Amino acid sequence: MRYVYFFADGHADGNKDMKHLLGGKGANLAEMTRVGLPVPPGFTITTEACRAYLREGHLPHGLREEVEQALRQLESVRGRRFGDPQDPLLVSVRSGAALSMPGMMDTILNLGFNDRTVTGLAAQARNPRFAYDCYRRFIQMYGGVVLRVPREHFEQRLQAKKRARGVSHDTELDADMLRELLHEYRAIVREHTGHDFPDDPQDQLWGAIEAVFRSWNTERAIHYRRVHRVPEDLGTAVNVQSMVFGNLGEDSATGVAFTRDPSTGEKRFFGEFLLNAQGEDVVAGIRDPLPIVALRERLPQAYEELVATCRRLEEHYRDLQDLEFTVEHSRLYMLQTRAGKRTAQAAVKIAVDLVDEGLITPREAVLRMAPEDLVHLLHRRIDPEAPVEELARGLPASPGAAAGRVVLDPDEAVGRAEVGDPVILVRQETSPDDFHGMVAAQAILTARGGMTSHAAVVARGMGKPCVVGAKDIDVDPSAQGFSIHGRLVAKGEWITVDGSEGRVLVGCVPTVEPQLSEEFHRLMSWADEFRRLGVRTNADTPEDARRGRAFGAEGIGLCRTEHMFFEGDRIDAVREMILAPDVEGRRRALAKIQPMQRADFEGIFEAMDGYPVTIRSLDPPLHEFLPADPREIESLAEKMGVTADHLRALVERLREANPMLGHRGCRLGLSHPEITEVQARAIFEAAVASQRRGVHVYPEIMIPLVGHVEELRRQREVIDRVAEEVFGETGERVQYWVGTMIELPRACVTADAIAEEAEFFSFGTNDLTQTVLGISRDDAGTFLPFYVETGIYGDDPFQTIDEEGVGRLVEIAVREGRSARQDLKVGICGEHGGDPRSVIFCHRIGLDYVSCSPYRVPVARLAAAHAALAEVGERIEAVAV
Repeated sequence: MRYVYFFADGHADGNKDMKHLLGGKGANLAEMTRVGLPVPPGFTITTEACRAYLREGHLPHGLREEVEQALRQLESVRGRRFGDPQDPLLVSVRSGAALSMPGMMDTILNLGFNDRTVTGLAAQARNPRFAYDCYRRFIQMYGGVVLRVPREHFEQRLQAKKRARGVSHDTELDADMLRELLHEYRAIVREHTGHDFPDDPQDQLWGAIEAVFRSWNTERAIHYRRVHRVPEDLGTAVNVQSMVFGNLGEDSATGVAFTRDPSTGEKRFFGEFLLNAQGEDVVAGIRDPLPIVALRERLPQAYEELVATCRRLEEHYRDLQDLEFTVEHSRLYMLQTRAGKRTAQAAVKIAVDLVDEGLITPREAVLRMAPEDLVHLLHRRIDPEAPVEELARGLPASPGAAAGRVVLDPDEAVGRAEVGDPVILVRQETSPDDFHGMVAAQAILTARGGMTSHAAVVARGMGKPCVVGAKDIDVDPSAQGFSIHGRLVAKGEWITVDGSEGRVLVGCVPTVEPQLSEEFHRLMSWADEFRRLGVRTNADTPEDARRGRAFGAEGIGLCRTEHMFFEGDRIDAVREMILAPDVEGRRRALAKIQPMQRADFEGIFEAMDGYPVTIRSLDPPLHEFLPADPREIESLAEKMGVTADHLRALVERLREANPMLGHRGCRLGLSHPEITEVQARAIFEAAVASQRRGVHVYPEIMIPLVGHVEELRRQREVIDRVAEEVFGETGERVQYWVGTMIELPRACVTADAIAEEAEFFSFGTNDLTQTVLGISRDDAGTFLPFYVETGIYGDDPFQTIDEEGVGRLVEIAVREGRSARQDLKVGICGEHGGDPRSVIFCHRIGLDYVSCSPYRVPVARLAAAHAALAEVGERIEAVAV
């Protein structure tokens, strides 16, 4: 098996289509080399070598020999020898997985230094300060990554050296100061490891290669893969590349560039750079970078070449490119290109613009947009009418607005978020070790860093509001807060982060709904052309219905009538009904609720004019409408004119050991048919009234928790009887449909019998998952995360449908139901209706529609389009945002 692929001077063993073998970085380095771009030569060790190393615990047989051969070839191309004390070859060792995981794995630069090679480099460069700066960086990076010395020890020594010399920046330390620092760094390594820093470049190289392999399984990398659903078995490639230096003086630089603005999608050259620096300085936020356009004044020839290269790469890859470059003595070198991470807003605009520019087709545009990322488009923004007090300003790194309590520690962010406390993670700058806290936070704020810093890139990828480079704030963990202009903002205080404008605001500022762009509507119109699966929304109020329709919903798949009962004084009428001693008393109480529900249904029918509305009859058990707190029981008893003892006894009588499987749904409708009667009357009277006003109504009445066809037959008899009564009283008829919510395994396996009475099925996969798996959703938090982490379940089955278990029963029910009724309409209305992978499953088994919350409707529409296009063999890797 071959493990090493070489690239140099216009020739490369690999290409851009070999990402799974060479990793994204290695494949693109090979591709850029092949098309004649200035890429420092090097070689890539494959992901297969990494997988073998992690599997066997040692380097695979033959790898050392292949690396040695590639290193000799690299020496020949560069005209320098690795470890030569006169003219040393120095290399970088960098990770690169098939799917981009920015900042999650390890990198070592300037590898090959010792006390002899540093003298040779200093002489060759005629710049001792440069050589010792590179050596200092190497020990600091290698010590942290390979030798696992806590990095803060190096950083503290560096800061102390600058204070002692009265300077602010690393670049102000001269060669003598850096020599002193090197001795101190070596002492740190000896103190923490018990060994001297390795001087043999070969030992350094293999230590770095193994460290990069091991970095695949660091805690932060594992956490990143779980959040972004990156497969665990990909492994990382290792790229060994000849060093080029951006820290050789004012005619040298390093930077990051994007061919378009990754925040807005605007077609403009975007990025940042630093003169006399190495790449780590840009992404770490150690120094404040300059905007890329300033490179035109500082190094005009390199700038023009960079612009031309960016244009060429975007046309070649037909997508936004994220580039890393170095300028050494005014000569440009390309270190990386990849599909750039972008905000959802930018992703939509870029996809549509690339269609308009003739680079991609509408089909490709739809497939490039990951459905889940559309959620990020729905970012809230600061209410323009709200009074605000600006606390600080920084760079608008990731759009959206969010409020929360200040936390300074990522572990604390996780802990507080787990108990429902919204938090804002505030850091001097973030590092990959902060990732879990960034996931937990509502937004991120950093004092340092630029638009391509770690915080900015990660926040954009997660769709979280982020402000970076807020220079006026001083984050001081020892002071339990951050200060600005002498004002302390303590841990636990509320602030609001406006990532769209780069503002930090005092307190919890109101936010408003986003405005969807013209490009969004064009992209979704293309998706609608390609999809077969219908998409409805779950909505219990006219407002929810209007919102769902604005997002493209084609009807309501679930209207939960019980939610209407909790509004205003209606709960009193419901409680009166529960307390009534006989049927007539219940009817009198229900008569008070009927006009309220009728008005609700009219509003929903009007909002969904021309589309079907599926209304579920009362589902929860009656005890949920009664209080449990003793003080609330006494207050309600007084209000209802009964004794507290009587009410307590009633609450106790209605209480069930397992209410999810108790007296609810159709069982309640059968034992109390007057409830079904009143709800049916409200629906039909509302439908007739709406139809008279010119509204096109298509009511679908859904009976929940049916497990036996006789349950549905008896409930249907009540509904049909009430319908005829209303039509006779009004002299007007409305077409309607009666169906059932499939939530029980028995309903799935007897679906053919149930379909004789049901005109539609809607799978309530929330409860169906509970009943099939025997897992209570409310109690699963104690063990289900462990099940997912250890691989018992690949995903949380309450988020993504369990195809092997729940999904198989759904397939059986669809097949059996349609065998009895060919025109049976079948949909899904659980939370899975808005999960992209579950939507694809629903398409595959032939459902007619999915239904989800209003904000998930665009996600479902796009996922349905992906499913349809995949069915005809069109697949394009969606770009992560």
